[in-house]
Amino acid sequence: MDFRRLHRAQHADWHNAPVPSFGPITARLLIVGLAPGLRGANRTGRPFTGDYAGDLLYSTLLKFGLAHGTFRADPNDGLELLDCRIANAVRCVPPENKPLPQEFGHCRPFLVSEIATMPKLEVLLALGKGAHDQALRALNVRPAGKFPFVHNRMHELPNGLALADSYHCSRYNTNTGRLTEAMFHDVFRSIAGRLAG
Repeated sequence: MDFRRLHRAQHADWHNAPVPSFGPITARLLIVGLAPGLRGANRTGRPFTGDYAGDLLYSTLLKFGLAHGTFRADPNDGLELLDCRIANAVRCVPPENKPLPQEFGHCRPFLVSEIATMPKLEVLLALGKGAHDQALRALNVRPAGKFPFVHNRMHELPNGLALADSYHCSRYNTNTGRLTEAMFHDVFRSIAGRLAG
C-alpha cells in the first residue's frame, strides 16, 4: 500500500488505481495477465499499454484479427478488441512486479466475476505460470497439478472451457529468446483452431 501511495504522490497524472479489463464482455477469448506494469497499465489505465509486453501482444492481436485500429501505447488510440478481452489476476501494480499471495487472494473475486460475466467465453489464455495458476484457482479446477503450465499447451478443463498457456510476452522473455514472436504467434494459431472447432 505504501508503494502505491508513494507513486500516487510522485505521479499524480498517472492512473495509479485498479486497472479495469479491456475488450467486449461478449468475447470468446479472455487473456489473463499477471498484474499491471508500473510504467505500463498503472500509468495508462489500460492493460498492457505503455510497456514492451503490450507491443508484442497488441501487434499479435491485430495480426490475428482480434483487434481493429492502430495501437500507439495510448489508451486513447481508438484501438478496439474483437472477440477478445484482457484482464489481470492482480488489478493494482505490485511492488517489484511480484504480487504477494494476499494480493492474489484479494483480487481473485474480480477474476472469478470476470469469467462468470462473459456469456460466450470459450478459451482463457494465461500469460505466464502465475496467470495460469490464478486462472485455475479462479475456475476452482482441482487437482491443478493435472493441468501443468506448458508453453503452447491447450488444456481442456472439466467445465468445458479451455486454458491455453504462453510464456509471458515480457521484454525479458523476448530478449533472452525464451519467447519469440513466432512462438507467440503459434499460441494464437492454436487458439484460433480451438475457437474455429
